[in-house]
Amino acid sequence: MTEMTDNNSIQPKSAAAPDAAFSDHLLSWYDANRRSLPWRDDPSPYHVWLSEIMLQQTRVEAVKSYYARFLSELPDIASLAAADEDLYMKLWEGLGYYSRVRNLHAGAVMVTEQYGGQMPQTASELQKIPGIGSYTAAAIASIAFGECIPAIDGNLLRIFARLSCYPESIREEKAKKAAAEFFRSRMACSTADRPGDFNQALMDLGACVCVPNGVPQCEACPWQAHCHAKANGLCQELPYTAPKAARSIEHKTVFLIYYQGKLALRRRADSGLLAGLYEYPNADGTLTASEVSDYLRTLGFSAVQAHPLPAAKHIFSHKEWHMTGWEILADEWEEFTSGKPRKHELFLASSADLRDVYSIPSAFAKYTAQIRMDYLE
Repeated sequence: MTEMTDNNSIQPKSAAAPDAAFSDHLLSWYDANRRSLPWRDDPSPYHVWLSEIMLQQTRVEAVKSYYARFLSELPDIASLAAADEDLYMKLWEGLGYYSRVRNLHAGAVMVTEQYGGQMPQTASELQKIPGIGSYTAAAIASIAFGECIPAIDGNLLRIFARLSCYPESIREEKAKKAAAEFFRSRMACSTADRPGDFNQALMDLGACVCVPNGVPQCEACPWQAHCHAKANGLCQELPYTAPKAARSIEHKTVFLIYYQGKLALRRRADSGLLAGLYEYPNADGTLTASEVSDYLRTLGFSAVQAHPLPAAKHIFSHKEWHMTGWEILADEWEEFTSGKPRKHELFLASSADLRDVYSIPSAFAKYTAQIRMDYLE
């Protein structure tokens, strides 16, 4: 393998002029090797839209069950537009990045009110809908409507960088533009009018062959003869990405507080991290036993029992939460709310509420697993 000391040692290669054979090899490979995915069985605009939003920063296998559950409750744009927030948030529970489902709902309302319930058919028009960026717009437009436009995501950027020995960071906007032009010309010259399959073939190629971690499966690639990275022994060095900034660390103390057969929850603010989601009461820092007692008094109740829970960690894109936890049996509570909770306000939830109504983010998954159902009604 060629040793590479820095990205400046890589020189971009002039790709041969696109021809139909290049694209048709990819589509032939896709026809023989395509992944069986539920949203491909009926690629309606809503199905493509929903699946692409769910797949953002989420593994395909994890999405399949969520996709089926979501469609069983909200089978079309009209039902999503009319849905209550608690319903679509609960259906999304565990997928993370909850702004995605809020934008999905806002987009459904917009499509219903401004487009007569029908998705726009071009990528440029689709980008006017909340939560639909250039990649998602291109995916919907090509797969559902046949527009000849590449859907540039991490898979396509990685494949482009290896095919052409692209020497700069693929996180830069100019890399996306270069990749878009590279694939657009090859998509357009195909003898088959299948832009949606072309994009999905590249998605599968990036996920299964031209993989991001580990050794690329070059011998299985339909484009191996055209790949400059393979020819120069640079497949594992490319693509080049500038290093990310280190994540900050925040310490939290999380409480599972039981009172009169219910569990205390509160709702987060509408903006910021995990906006508008429900959570277990928690405090900044790693509290000692005496600090726990002081904190509980600020909530207006005293504890008859307090037991420590295991530590937990959750990694967000830009920060980490390092958590400790406490199980609390409340003896007295000066005041608590009932009915629809307000932001920041503690309220009590039954086991049925936890199961069917309130969405608890996966950041608290280790403490959700510690809930004592025998303490709840």
